[in-house]
Amino acid sequence: MSQFHVSVLLQEVIDALVIEPGKLYIDATLGGGGHAFEILKKGGKVLGIDWDEEALDYVKSRIKGSKFQLGKDIILAKGNFKDIEQIAKENGFDPPAGGVAGIIFDLGVSSHQIETDQRGFSFQREGPLDMRMSKDLGVMAKDLINGLNKGELYELFLKLGEEHAARAISEGIISARGIKPIETTAQLAEIVQQAYGLRGEVKPFMKARANQKVFQALRIAVNDELNNLRDALPCALEVLGPKGRIAVISFHSLEDRIVKWKFIEFAKAGLGTVLTKHPVVPAQAEIESNRRSISAKLRVFEKN
Repeated sequence: MSQFHVSVLLQEVIDALVIEPGKLYIDATLGGGGHAFEILKKGGKVLGIDWDEEALDYVKSRIKGSKFQLGKDIILAKGNFKDIEQIAKENGFDPPAGGVAGIIFDLGVSSHQIETDQRGFSFQREGPLDMRMSKDLGVMAKDLINGLNKGELYELFLKLGEEHAARAISEGIISARGIKPIETTAQLAEIVQQAYGLRGEVKPFMKARANQKVFQALRIAVNDELNNLRDALPCALEVLGPKGRIAVISFHSLEDRIVKWKFIEFAKAGLGTVLTKHPVVPAQAEIESNRRSISAKLRVFEKN
């Protein structure tokens, strides 16, 4: 079975949640199940939530080859983590059951999603401009690229990608789609590279530097990621039992800012304590073994 995703800051998260046998834990972004299986190994019971049917199917196949039982040790639920309170209640992971001891949010895109051409997440792979975390969503990245006007595209790339070349890229998109619709990751990447003045054969690091923020902005918009995160954190706090902890791994400044200020807001309201004065970042050894971990930041909050 090929690996679906390499979990980032795995040991740091497990240490932060202080796993206790028999206690309830929620992995709100299940992915390949890396964090969930570590919790199970320490005797915790897990509710794994994911929007992506492929992630749930992968974890089901992992459970079949393990000593853990689906429905007993781990429950899987398809859904958006903004609905964590409702999903927890439906599965007995709520305050009447004593509350949840820990919740993990790993906000990164899975390796599987990035490396599957048809998902359209990567500028390094030819595929349709999709970028939906869940196929239940109606709007794809290509709908935004071909439907938004120049001003709207500019705002999207500037605000959600913090892209300094947002104006030139927006103008390039308007010009290109006037000739034919922009349908693929390769088409969009070419337009962005031209806006950066890159022509012909482009070195991978130059391609990444040009495209990373544009693709990030589109993915965030398609999946409404920032609003989902803002909604999810207060709901997660409601689900936690006394002394329960929330651990959040973010991968860019927009997410990290939301987590930082939400935790500060909770602390000021007397709801608990921020346990990470500064975010925890990967050790050099992890960065060298998994380059995708380089921008990861972990913040932890403990409920009163």
